[in-house]
Amino acid sequence: MRRIIINTTIILIAFAIQNCAFPFIPFLSAAPNLMIIFVFTCSFIYGQREGMFYGFITGVLMDLFYSGPFGFFTIIFVWIGYVNGTLSKYFYEDYIVLPLAICSVNEIVYNLFIFIFRFFVRGKADFLYYFRIIILPEMIITLLFTLFLYRFLLAYNRKLEEIDIKRGQKVA
Repeated sequence: MRRIIINTTIILIAFAIQNCAFPFIPFLSAAPNLMIIFVFTCSFIYGQREGMFYGFITGVLMDLFYSGPFGFFTIIFVWIGYVNGTLSKYFYEDYIVLPLAICSVNEIVYNLFIFIFRFFVRGKADFLYYFRIIILPEMIITLLFTLFLYRFLLAYNRKLEEIDIKRGQKVA
């Protein structure tokens, strides 16, 4: 229970930083997607159920903040949590290449979802422009942040597991 409360608090803080602070940093051409980093990290470490849970929380938060049909972001984040949770059986703590590859794929799928359902259906079909201006810079900056945040999130989740084990609580 402690982990769920702390992770939800981290989601809220990351959401605030992503949407309120990063857009005002002048040297960032794109903002890193902290929500994707958090959802894929939790689902990659703990599996499908927790990945879908944190994907749901993140998606609802994004749907509340951004306009459009409610559930648009929830669908993509729950899907990201589910798919990445299936990869948890390939999880190795010290292996950083697989999480970076997963983050890249997640970022591309997330932005393709947005492109198809927000731009393409309205007749704006210049994918190469969207890829060059939006997807590529955001993917690069998200990968750079993943290098730092993945290790931090991994270490802190392991520390929470140790605390729960010492107190005799069931680890989900």
